[in-house]
Amino acid sequence: MSKERDRLKDKQRIVVKVGSSTITHEETGHIDFIKLEKLVRILTDLHNRGKEVVLVTSGAVAVGRKAMGLSERPKTTSQKQACAAVGQASLMTVYQKLFSEYHQPCAQLLLTKITVLNEITRQNACNTFEELFRMGVIPIVNENDTVATDELEDLEIGDNDTLSALVTAMIHGDLLILLSDIDGMYSDDPKKNPEAVLFHTIETLDETILGMAKGSSGSVGTGGMQTKLAAARIATEAGADMVIANGDSVEHILGIMNGELLGTLFTANPVKEFRLLDYIRHQ
Repeated sequence: MSKERDRLKDKQRIVVKVGSSTITHEETGHIDFIKLEKLVRILTDLHNRGKEVVLVTSGAVAVGRKAMGLSERPKTTSQKQACAAVGQASLMTVYQKLFSEYHQPCAQLLLTKITVLNEITRQNACNTFEELFRMGVIPIVNENDTVATDELEDLEIGDNDTLSALVTAMIHGDLLILLSDIDGMYSDDPKKNPEAVLFHTIETLDETILGMAKGSSGSVGTGGMQTKLAAARIATEAGADMVIANGDSVEHILGIMNGELLGTLFTANPVKEFRLLDYIRHQ
C-alpha cells in the first residue's frame, strides 16, 4: 500500500459522485435497486465511522423518462426539463426510503451555476451544508435541471463531474470519488486501444496528461475524460485528493477508503490563493 493511498483512510469530508450509468440498468435505463441499496448502505457506514459524506447524483432525466413511459431520450430542452422534474422527485423518494432503512437522514440540495457564482447564495449553500453536517444528515446534490439548461445542452459547467468538484471546493472537502464507467485515467481510450495503460497515481495535471483526454470520446465516462480532468483540477487545486474508479461495483468506495489500489488517484496540489469563481467563469 502506497503512502498516498494509505492517507485516504483519514479523509474526513468525502464527496461521492455517481452517474446515470452507475445507478441504472444499461439494458433498460430503469433504476438498479440492488446497486443503489448497496451505495446507500456504504455511505451510511462511512457516516457511522464519523465521516461527513456528500452524494452528488445524476439520473433525474433518465428516471423521469422511464417514469413517463418515453421510449426515446427527450430531444427538446423543455422535454428534458420536464423529465428532470419528474425524475428528481422519483429519485429522491427512492434515496429517502433506502436511507430510512438504516435510520440515516438525508437532504436534497439542487444547485445552479447562478447559485455558485453569486456570493450570497453560495454562502447560503455553504451554511446549509455545514448545518446538515452538524445535524448528522447526508446531503444529496444535483444540478437543478428544471431551471438550469447548462447540463441539458451538454455544456461542461453543467456536468456532474464538474459539479461534484465545485461542491468539494465549496465545502472544503478532503476527498472526491468519481464513480464512472471506466477503471480510471488511461494513456488512451481503452475501448479503442487495448495497449492503453491505466495510471494509478497522477501528481501533476500537466499538458501531457491533459492532452491524453482530448481524443477520448464522450462514451468514456458520463461526461468524457476531459470533464473528469477539469474536475480533478478544481478539486486538487482546492486541496482535495480525487479518485476516478469504476462504478460497476459501488464497493470500490470502501476499497478506496481502505487504501486499496483502485482507480486513478489525483493527489491534492493546493493553490495558495484558490478562488472558486475563477474556475467557474472559465467553464
